[in-house]
Amino acid sequence: MSWQQAPVYVAGHGGLVGAALVRRLTAGGATRLLLRTRAQLDLRRQADVERFFVEQQPRYVFLAAARVGGIEANRSQPAQFLRDNLLIQANVIDAAYRHGVSKLLFLGSSCIYPREAPQPMREQYLLTGSLEPTNEWYAVAKIAGLKMCQAYRREFGFDAISVMPTNLYGPGDNFSLTTSHVLAALMRKCDEAQRVHASTVEVWGTGAPRREFLHVDDLADACVYLMEHYESEDPINVGWGRDVSVAELARLVARVVGFQGELRFDPSRPDGTPRKLLDISRLTALGWRPRIELVEGLASTYGWYCAHRQELRS
Repeated sequence: MSWQQAPVYVAGHGGLVGAALVRRLTAGGATRLLLRTRAQLDLRRQADVERFFVEQQPRYVFLAAARVGGIEANRSQPAQFLRDNLLIQANVIDAAYRHGVSKLLFLGSSCIYPREAPQPMREQYLLTGSLEPTNEWYAVAKIAGLKMCQAYRREFGFDAISVMPTNLYGPGDNFSLTTSHVLAALMRKCDEAQRVHASTVEVWGTGAPRREFLHVDDLADACVYLMEHYESEDPINVGWGRDVSVAELARLVARVVGFQGELRFDPSRPDGTPRKLLDISRLTALGWRPRIELVEGLASTYGWYCAHRQELRS
């Protein structure tokens, strides 16, 4: 893969993953990155996507664009999560194939695994059981994108690969209290409580579920590595290989932020999937491992949040 001088399209460059990919590609010598905001290019519109590929002729595509959100966002906007993600994926993958893209990487998600999948989750567990109800609309769309990559490889020989990252965090995360994921929400809650000297912070659920967290810069590095070294229709997991309980995570976040009050767990709120830990043995066998430890990553993410706090008031 000679992507340094080739036109490389990062779809969704303004999001958490897309921005990390831009950082990684730029650091690696990419000189012809193709970047479009949502206002400049609505990937849900087939005609607009077609026009972009005709005019720009990207050679490599990282498909990180998606509608994403936490439990509440998935619960309240099921139609939007399903529709938008299906449209984005179908338009970009099809246009990439028809306009001669050399290779495409599709970002899936670990939430597409069955709710009760054995732990740690191996790639072959996909579609072996029922999905987690709190994010099934997003999961169904992501499964369709993965299967589309497989189908285009089988029928047309299109070099499309799919990666399934675990829970992500890092600079540029979504810190909204209504649409964010657990780590970012906890960080904002603890920060706000610490600054007003509040005595308690509410944590959704029982604290018992276990989650794996990967810094987004590690994911970006893995994606570039896989674009260079992986050629298979089978999806591949990208994770840390270790997990923590939500309660343990909350205590870590509180310590990094400096909040010394009480963490109050609300069991009336949904816990989601009991455990999500990826088996990353296929990835490590290819020669790649993550490097950013959770405490280190939390500290740098909190530093970024503090620097951008005023922009993130919603």
